[in-house]
Amino acid sequence: MDITVAVDAMGGDHGAHVTVPAVLRFLDRYPEVNVVLVGVPDALEAELKVRKASVGPRLRIHPATEIVTMDESPQSALKNKKDSSMRVAINLVKSGEANACVSAGNTGALMATARFVLKTIAGIERPAIAKMLPTATGGETCMLDLGANVDCTPEQLMQFGIMGAALVASVYHKENPSVGLLNIGSEDIKGNEAVKDAGEALRASKLNFHGNVEGNDLFTGVVDVIVADGFTGNVALKTTEGLAKMLADFLREEFTRTWWTKLIAALAWPVLGRFKKRVDPRRYNGASLLGLKGIVVKSHGGADQMAFYWALKQAVEEAQAGVIQRITDQVRDQLAALAASTSESAIASTPAPASAAE
Repeated sequence: MDITVAVDAMGGDHGAHVTVPAVLRFLDRYPEVNVVLVGVPDALEAELKVRKASVGPRLRIHPATEIVTMDESPQSALKNKKDSSMRVAINLVKSGEANACVSAGNTGALMATARFVLKTIAGIERPAIAKMLPTATGGETCMLDLGANVDCTPEQLMQFGIMGAALVASVYHKENPSVGLLNIGSEDIKGNEAVKDAGEALRASKLNFHGNVEGNDLFTGVVDVIVADGFTGNVALKTTEGLAKMLADFLREEFTRTWWTKLIAALAWPVLGRFKKRVDPRRYNGASLLGLKGIVVKSHGGADQMAFYWALKQAVEEAQAGVIQRITDQVRDQLAALAASTSESAIASTPAPASAAE
């Protein structure tokens, strides 16, 4: 099955200087993929020329006259940038000309535009940002929401669980994935009212609900999906990113402190190289905007060529796995089962009518 990806080639901190070479590398590796570069034609053609490449059957340019800046408000981008590379790329998904969209642009603008253009799947109140995290077991855990929704109702948190489970099942081929709810303790009585109510909703659903998980469980692989509101999820993610950078800086500082430590670093290079590859954040670039009627993947704004390559890979894998249909089916089935369970409970709790003799 051929997959076409619409790329917001002008988005992010580096624009076409990163997106174009990343796309060219990706096309070399995946012959079943086609790419539409969306952006200012002159700028894109200049980047292709520098790399001795050109448009062809698998690579074409779709013009867009505007660019959404990284500091632009979502409202401004949505109202005033109707011909932006971001908006046009999402329009291609809406029209069916592309199976997915990838952008390194402004996150708020991307979410607002994608939600306006594509709309949400029936039964999903709000889209969520989902990202795969590496685990100590060598696998991955899907975490959502990572910033799209600061305040969430229990029902929305349950919907995040459904979407995350559908993503893991379809893309990573793990049937009946386990779902955990990020909390300040593993006990059911812990957390604020919204989280406690969300736990009850998840237990009542047909999901494989593990229960509450804590911050130190993020990378243990104890569950396949971790659900959180966007505020908590974003803080947790940024904290781990900051810690990872600090540890990398510490290692670099210690290994370059003296000639002796530099020698030790040279001897340990094979191990350090494998360690670096294993925790390289670029391999986990690409956050999915789940809950929309179309695939949209957000690359980190400062992504380099390799990182953007991995975001493209995430989009293609979701398209190949039929993630949208899987989420649609899961939401429908889960909500139907929940409604049936609620109806049965209501009937069971209704007092029997008094007899005529009474």
